[in-house]
This record gives sequence, structure tokens and C-alpha cells, in this order.
Amino acid sequence: MGEVLVKVPSDLMRILRLDEKELSRAVRVYLAIELYREGIISLGKAAEIAGMSRWEMMELLSSRGVPLNYDENDLREDIETLEGLL
Repeated sequence: MGEVLVKVPSDLMRILRLDEKELSRAVRVYLAIELYREGIISLGKAAEIAGMSRWEMMELLSSRGVPLNYDENDLREDIETLEGLL
């Protein structure tokens, strides 16, 4: 996955009480949550963007009250993952 640099106000780091590295991760996590919530990306893609496992992403979404959009594609991906592990 490539990178794109985005300028954000320096106040954001102060408001969120995060350093530069933590801010980058927080922005990726917030973006992943919102794109998933809007149905733009899959659970797997959201997890990839946020830099966490699918299970961690599911827990995070649950803790934020975001319902899971689990469809046939998600099931297919899970089956492929399981088959690869077995």
C-alpha cells in the first residue's frame, strides 16, 4: 500500500494529546472506522488501513457501536483464510 501525505493542523496533536506517530495511527483508525461505517470498504480493508487484525477491528467497531456489515464476500475471505491456516 502506498502512502499519501496529508496536512493536518498542528492543534490536532495538542487537542488529542498525541505525538506525531500516534496521530498518524489515530487518523488511520478513524478513517477506517468511518469508511467501514459508510459501507465504502470491507472489514478486511478497514483492518488493513487501521493496522490491526480483523478480530481487533471487529472489537473496535463493536466498542464504538458500529454494526458489522458481514456479507458473502466477508464469509468467502474468512473461509479462504481458514483454509490457508489448515
